[in-house]
Amino acid sequence: MFSFFEILDLLGTLAFAISGALAGRERRLDLFGMTILAFATAIGGGTIRDMMIGFTPVMWLTNLSYFYVTLIGVAMAIVFYKKFNVLRYSLFLFDTIGIAVFTLIGIEKGMRIGLHPVICVTLGTITACFGGVIRDILANKIPIIFRKEIYATACILGGGMYYFLHYFQLQKDVIYIATAGTIMIIRALSVKYKWSLPFAHD
Repeated sequence: MFSFFEILDLLGTLAFAISGALAGRERRLDLFGMTILAFATAIGGGTIRDMMIGFTPVMWLTNLSYFYVTLIGVAMAIVFYKKFNVLRYSLFLFDTIGIAVFTLIGIEKGMRIGLHPVICVTLGTITACFGGVIRDILANKIPIIFRKEIYATACILGGGMYYFLHYFQLQKDVIYIATAGTIMIIRALSVKYKWSLPFAHD
């Protein structure tokens, strides 16, 4: 049986795999290209995080669940493509779920080895965002994290919520749900109301 934490991890992997596969479909890549983009999106951030903290071999090399879940994500993106009414909204949905879940994963990984809260939130943000960075670079797009949109900022604020609730020693499941919900709500509202960070020259 998987723990709640492991289920969250696999859910994030699935969400990012679908996001990557849909991005490949949008760029008219073939099946191999879609699969590579899905893997890069699903495991890219976690791979960078594990290498930074010296956790090797990285998670997907020792746990085939990530491999299988990513392939399932690719299959879902192909089979249910027509069910995703508008591609960009589907990309947004799965990308938002992915960053929410992976922020939690990164924070927890940092806490387990006793890192400072600021570093843990940084690890969470890297885990959440850098798979998308790799996806966008491979798809020949400027990564969302480098644009004006609220993206990494949502992960950082979600990390702050995590430690705020952790200070009051609430149950882990409550903290997970509240943190993920905070990130998803901030991301959704920022897109709906066009919130953004200022350009440097502004």
